[in-house]
Amino acid sequence: MSEAPADPRVFRRILVATDFSPASAPAFERALGLARAMGARLDVLHAYQERALAELGYAPVGSFDAWDREVRAQAAARLEPLVARARAAGVEAEPLLVTGFPDEAIVEAARQRRADLVVVGTHGRRGAARVMLGSVAARVVANAGCPVLTERG
Repeated sequence: MSEAPADPRVFRRILVATDFSPASAPAFERALGLARAMGARLDVLHAYQERALAELGYAPVGSFDAWDREVRAQAAARLEPLVARARAAGVEAEPLLVTGFPDEAIVEAARQRRADLVVVGTHGRRGAARVMLGSVAARVVANAGCPVLTERG
């Protein structure tokens, strides 16, 4: 559970999650605006799932490591412009690249970093798509130890 900010109306550390989709862009904008207005630190997180060994089949030794390095490099390259944009706006920001199921990784990162607020985008899926795919945002809201702001994409 995170420590309460000195002033309950002010967030000191905001974690924003991105999957680099158009749905996560408004969440980043909202988090950036809040961080700037409140003088908060901004952690820009992307979570990816490691490839199952079964997916790799009979791949040569080291294939997983090469794949993982490539995925991390690509994600880091996509996080950097977001972090640079936040810094250019006068916000202290840091990229955060983690592995795992996105909802679990977001909740755990928020706990470890003692985030006062988590901001996540929603894809706005309904009906069968939501039932089949679930909602990362809904699971973050249900499990985070701090307030969560969802921003519709």
